[in-house]
This record gives sequence, structure tokens and C-alpha cells, in this order.
Amino acid sequence: MRLGLALGYWGRGPRADHVPLAQEAERLGYDSVWTAESWGSDAFTPLTWIAAHTSTIKLGTAVAQMAARPPTTTAMHALTLDHLSGGRVLLGLGLSGPQVVEGWYGRPFPRSPLTATREYVDVVRQVLRRAAPVALDGRFHSHPYRGADGTGLGKPLKPITHPLRPGLPVLLGAEGPKNVAQTLRIADGWLPLYWSPTRPEAYGPAVGDVRPGFLVAPLVQVRVCDDVAEGLAPVKAMLGFYIGGMGHAARNFHADLMARMGYEEQARRIQRLFLDGRREEAVRAVPDAFADEISLVGPPERIAERLQAWRAGPVTDLLALVPDRRTLRVLAELNS
Repeated sequence: MRLGLALGYWGRGPRADHVPLAQEAERLGYDSVWTAESWGSDAFTPLTWIAAHTSTIKLGTAVAQMAARPPTTTAMHALTLDHLSGGRVLLGLGLSGPQVVEGWYGRPFPRSPLTATREYVDVVRQVLRRAAPVALDGRFHSHPYRGADGTGLGKPLKPITHPLRPGLPVLLGAEGPKNVAQTLRIADGWLPLYWSPTRPEAYGPAVGDVRPGFLVAPLVQVRVCDDVAEGLAPVKAMLGFYIGGMGHAARNFHADLMARMGYEEQARRIQRLFLDGRREEAVRAVPDAFADEISLVGPPERIAERLQAWRAGPVTDLLALVPDRRTLRVLAELNS
């Protein structure tokens, strides 16, 4: 099981330790480093900065939001950075949810998310292959554009720049069983947001049939500490925000996943509390058991024991959200 460093997205501003952490991860033998975006910092610019200060570690987006860019623009970002970094890019994409797509990006959330994702990936792959001008008679991503409000003058084009790697890996963030099943068919890898090594069935039956070479790379909070309850506090804070606030009361993919993992009553309670403005109570309502099973928290020997279950399943890459260099180093030692 390879290790990756997940840096996430910025909060109030850039963190000064991101480049040093990436450099230390490279020195320790981590395979990859990953950035993200929500509605603040973007995923590609910090990754480019990291690329300029490293030499071998792979560079992934986990995830770049599809609503943020047309698929051709995303492919341009990926092929440009792939050239600049010497072929190190892993393109992770995610659809996000209605609240972000419509509230932040100001565009409709697709009524058929599976079709929208499939078309998006198709266009990205066409750009990267550069075998012919990009052409797709799609419902969401037609090339050329054929809408009634267009001029009708669009011309199929292929990129001027020759991509460094036509097979640049494309990974998808997916939570629902149908989305996961499609991801296993059309992508090179899958980025689970929450992964429990004891409940793979929560993602649907397709998880039991992962093909050779397919990447399964969950994001995992890792904290080396003596007090497990104290170490779980930031995990619960993250879960309270995502399950309570990252989505509408009637449509929250994160809360739905928690429910499928056996915590439906708790997931709905967290939602109610968060949406009522009782955020601290929402965080306290996150069960320690749930936070614990999707993270690696505690003394080194406890993490070492729990890592066995992660290695036993389909996970190929563990993308660790770590708070400091010590945790980064301990995890590398435990996984060696």
C-alpha cells in the first residue's frame, strides 16, 4: 500500500508548511501529494508551486471540481502541469453537490450526474489522447456547442500542445453505489472520501470487483497521539462540517453515505443540529466509533495494528491528512 500526503484546501490563507511537508514526504518515500478545492483556493495553483519545489513525488488533485471548469480547461491544466513536472500528474475529479455547484459556481447541478460525469471524463480523455478534434454529441458537454443560444460556428479542435502522456491517470471522487460502479468502469482510480476497511459494502457491490491496476485511494486523517479521544476531536470537527453543512438538508451525499455505513440516525441528528446553527453540538453528536473507523488515530502501536485492515482490502494508496512532520514520519515507518 503506497502512501500519499493529502494537503486539502486552504482555510483563511496558505499554510507555510505545505511545501516543507511535501518535500519531507518525498524524502520519506511517499508516492504522491494531493491538493483540493472547495470555494476558496483552487487545486492546481498550489500543486504547481509544490511541483516546482519537488522532483519525483506524484502530484494529484483530490479533487478538482468539475463544475469549476469545462472539461477541456481541466485537461489543459492537467497536460500543462504534466509537462512542467515531468509526467507526475494524477487528475482527480469530483462532481461536488447542488449547494456548491449552484451556490458557488452559479450553474445548474446536472439532473443526471452519472451522464454528466461520463461525458466530462470522455472529453478530458479525448484532449489527452489528441487522436482527433474533440467531438461529443452530449447532453451536458457537447463539442462543438449546439445550444439554441449559440452561433452555430463552433469548430471541433484538438489541443495545440501535444500532451506528455496520453494515458494520464484520471480518478474520480464517488460516494453513491451507482457512481462508484461507473467510476470502476470509466476511470483509472477512485478517491473515497470516507473509507472503512470493515464496511466496503457501503459503497455497493462493485467494490468487490476492482480490476488489477485500478487505484483505490481514500483520504484518511492520521494523528499520532497518546489520547485517542483527543486525537479524534479534529476528525469529528471535519465530519460535523461535511455531514451537517456540506449539502442541503434534503440532499447531502456525505450524510447519505454515513447513513449507509450504519449511522443513519446519528447522521440526520448531526444535520439537524448543524442547520439549526448548533454547530458545536453537531460535532459532539458525531459518534467516536464512526470517526475512529475512518481514520488512523492513537499511539504508533495502535495505528500499526489498524493498518493491517487497510492493507487487507482493495486500498492501493492511503492519502494521509497529517498535522505535522512527526506523524508523516511515523506513518512511513509503520507502513514500511
